[in-house]
Amino acid sequence: MAQYLVLIYEAEDAYTQASPQVLDDVYQAHGRFAERWGSAIVGGNALQPSGTATTVRGDVVTDGPFVESKEVLGGYYLIEATDLDQALEIAKAVPAPYGGVEVRPVMVFG
Repeated sequence: MAQYLVLIYEAEDAYTQASPQVLDDVYQAHGRFAERWGSAIVGGNALQPSGTATTVRGDVVTDGPFVESKEVLGGYYLIEATDLDQALEIAKAVPAPYGGVEVRPVMVFG
């Protein structure tokens, strides 16, 4: 059986301007999705906003998700690191000869 990573792209501003009720409705919808498709779900996480991203190209590190638009997401590594510096050290070792990698913190709920 093949595995797929489903990336959710949405307007971040919609969440920053949403009422608590709208946010709760979204969380509940994700709960219903998990109930319906739980046997197919291997894992998943919400990501911190894109402003928290850091991009690595070789030894060059820049704040923000600045991978060129001609590049598409081709993979996903979930890593554990003590802090952003260690995560960047790991990210620099990821093979990406035709592009770069983006490092984003995982959203923590609760």
